[in-house]
Amino acid sequence: MSAPFLILETGQPVASMRRHGGFPHWIRVAAGLARDEAVVVDVEHGSELPSRDGFAGTIVTGSGAMVTERADWSERSAEWLREAAHAGMPLLGICYGHQLLAHALGGEVGYHPDGREMGTVELDLQPPAADDPLFAGLPQRFPAQATHLQSVLRPPAGATVLARSVHDACHAFRWGEAAWGLQFHPEFSATHMRGYVNAREEALREEGRCPRRLSRTISATPQARRVLRRFVRHARGH
Repeated sequence: MSAPFLILETGQPVASMRRHGGFPHWIRVAAGLARDEAVVVDVEHGSELPSRDGFAGTIVTGSGAMVTERADWSERSAEWLREAAHAGMPLLGICYGHQLLAHALGGEVGYHPDGREMGTVELDLQPPAADDPLFAGLPQRFPAQATHLQSVLRPPAGATVLARSVHDACHAFRWGEAAWGLQFHPEFSATHMRGYVNAREEALREEGRCPRRLSRTISATPQARRVLRRFVRHARGH
């Protein structure tokens, strides 16, 4: 049997979407992992971070928390991720996980000066993506689901930016040979994304945006999901 993946659970979906399960379930299904191929550790609620031994790689979920809050569980997780990255463990941070990994490696995370990015956004791959194990061969531009207020404002020293959107200059980065951060959600379906827009309806209206119009622009994002599945294959050495 293949070594399992460790999923660090850093938060819960918005309440209205929890009937579909939590982030680890969404990630596991989207990644094509069987139930026994993933071990979930709920770091947000104080579960102890395990030894790295015996895991094929680690995936860090999204969260409603903010990296800049410097919560104890978050900072402990950042220290664990820093050590894991330097040890060469395959790592994939998603949304909050992307920001936490950047913070752990010395980058800067904060509120984006232009506010919220939400919905199906267009990603533009940067030249280094052509040789990247997760992005090589994907279309130069493809859609992905995103919802966030904070961003990686400055990538870690030595990191390679792989993708950007009109809103966010660092939508994906690689550090070293085996650590990646994705601001977008490769595990989100169009249903997940619409659920998030509905949940944020009031905030969007306060920002002068029409949730109904935004919902109509949401589409499937199969190329984004391929990035997640490629991480799994890459971590297993395929």
